[in-house]
Amino acid sequence: MRAAARRLRGVAHRTPVVTSRTLDERTGTRAFLKCENLQRMGAFKFRGAYNRIAQLTRDERSGGVVAFSSGNHAQGVALAARLCGVPAAIVMPTDAPAAKIAATREYGADVYLYDRKTMDRGSIAADLAEKRGATLVPPFDDPAIVAGQGTVALELLEDVPELDVLLVCTGGGGLLAGCAIAAKALRPEIAVYGVEPAAGDDFARSLALGERIEIPVPDTIADGQQTTSPGALTFPIVRRLCAGIVTVTDEELREAMRFAFERLKLVMEPSGASALAALLAEKIEFRGSRVGVVVSGGNVDAARYAAIIAPAAR
Repeated sequence: MRAAARRLRGVAHRTPVVTSRTLDERTGTRAFLKCENLQRMGAFKFRGAYNRIAQLTRDERSGGVVAFSSGNHAQGVALAARLCGVPAAIVMPTDAPAAKIAATREYGADVYLYDRKTMDRGSIAADLAEKRGATLVPPFDDPAIVAGQGTVALELLEDVPELDVLLVCTGGGGLLAGCAIAAKALRPEIAVYGVEPAAGDDFARSLALGERIEIPVPDTIADGQQTTSPGALTFPIVRRLCAGIVTVTDEELREAMRFAFERLKLVMEPSGASALAALLAEKIEFRGSRVGVVVSGGNVDAARYAAIIAPAAR
C-alpha cells in the first residue's frame, strides 16, 4: 500500500480533509471528511485503477485493458489508461448515468453497453479481453486495486491520526478492504464500518451468514453500490478487520447529499454520500468520537442531482 502511495504521488490528488462545526454539533462528534469527490475524475476509483495499470508489463500495455463498471471504475480505468498510454475498453450498463458514460468516452476509452438485468458483465468483459489480448482490470477483486484504494485511509490517518471510527461506503469492498487494512495498521484500536444501501445489503447479509451470498441487482439511487455480492478477495478482509456493516436508505442518502450541498458546499453522488448518511442518521453510537468519513465520489449529472436533493424528492 505504501508502494501504491509512492506510485500515486504527483499523479493522484492528495484530497483535502474537511471539517464542519455544524456537522459536529448535529452529530455530537468531531467529524473529518476525506473528500475523494475532489479526486481526479471525481472519485477514489482513480487510485486503484492507476496503481494496477502502472504495473503492467510492456507486453501487457500493448494489449490494453478491459474493465466493467457502472461509472466510477470505468472513468478511473479510462483516465489511468490514457495517462499510461494504454488502450482501454469499458463494459458499462445501459442505465449508467449519462454523464459517467460520456466522461469515460471523453477519457479515450471504447465503451460497450449491456443490460445489467439480463446480461453478465463479467462474462462480456472476459470475452472482450480475450478477443483484444487485453488485461482485465476488475473493480475490486485485485490486490493492486485494493492497495490503491487503501491510500485513501493512509492519507486520512496521516492527516488526522487519532480517529476513533472510520466510515467507508462499500459495494464490492475494494475501498472498504483497503481502508480497513491501512486504518488498522496505523491505529489498531480504530473501529472501521462499511456502509451500503438498505436495498442492497449483500455485504451485511453475507457477514451475518459467514459466507458470500448473491442478491438481485439492488433498486437504489446509489448506482455505484448496485453490486450483488461481496468480492471473493475483499470479503475475508472485511470480515477480519471491520467492526461491522450498516445500511442507509435512499431517503437518508438524499438527506446527506442535501446537507452536504447546503452546509458543506460539497457535491456528492449518492454512493459518495453513504458514509455521511450513516453519520447523520446515527446508525451506531458515534457521540463523543472522532469520526473519519470517506466521501467516495461526486460524479452525478446536474439534472439528476437537482432531482435527488429537491424537497419534492422526499
